[in-house]
Amino acid sequence: MSSRSPIPSPSRRRPFGRLLAVLAGALAVLAGTLAATPAAAAEAGTMAAPNFKAPYACGQRWTYSHHSAEVRRALDFVRADGGSTAGAPVLASAAGTATRHYQAGGAGNYIVIDHGGGWKTYYFHLASFSVASGAWVGQGQQIGTTGSTGNSSGAHIHYEQLYNGVGQNIRINGSALAYPGSYHQYYLTSDNGCGGGSSFMTWGSGVRVRADAYLSSAVVTTLAGPTRVTVVCQKQGDTVNAEGYTNNWWSKLRDQGGFISNIYIDHPDAKLPGVPNC
Repeated sequence: MSSRSPIPSPSRRRPFGRLLAVLAGALAVLAGTLAATPAAAAEAGTMAAPNFKAPYACGQRWTYSHHSAEVRRALDFVRADGGSTAGAPVLASAAGTATRHYQAGGAGNYIVIDHGGGWKTYYFHLASFSVASGAWVGQGQQIGTTGSTGNSSGAHIHYEQLYNGVGQNIRINGSALAYPGSYHQYYLTSDNGCGGGSSFMTWGSGVRVRADAYLSSAVVTTLAGPTRVTVVCQKQGDTVNAEGYTNNWWSKLRDQGGFISNIYIDHPDAKLPGVPNC
């Protein structure tokens, strides 16, 4: 009998070699996955960003700039279409929860909107607030008016987008904006609040369309009879009673440029389904 250990045949050696190769490959993949985790997380955060829109009204054209003294990655906006910057409505660039703040030597009156998923937007130097602190606001809803409160040399919207507390390069409708050192190099026309809207029929005759969701608001026009209207958003206002019904929700009409009580919308729900809040 031979004292030598038997030498495995080539056919017996290959499976062990393959196993080592597979294990080595798995470790390499695992290492690569672990190494890529921060980048993947960052990419996931970017993908989770809301579709931010300009912080001012539909159809308005504003110019913007950035200067080195700005905190984070802010842009400052002023009107460039002949309209007044001071007093212009400031709109939520995406839906979320708004909180009001004041900083005398810096931001002045400002609002922070928490959009969820780590994303927030900031709006500085407001002349006034249009929403309560802690209120949920829809995209395109007015949150304040443009001003020059705090440390400001003139009326403008100071606007920021933050992810997990870190200022981001501003993107509107998914496109990155430039960071010019002065105004009138770049311009941006807003499509915020334009919306296609939802179609409904009204009922009744002589229905008054008002400038806002209150019975004291000015009458913009009157609907003579049942009319097909396009509702872009809805909000709560004065309570209206008619035909035994009560409702405090109002619809903003795209084509008539004002609000009517939802009580005059031919739909059984007090708050219309599928219609965002103003």
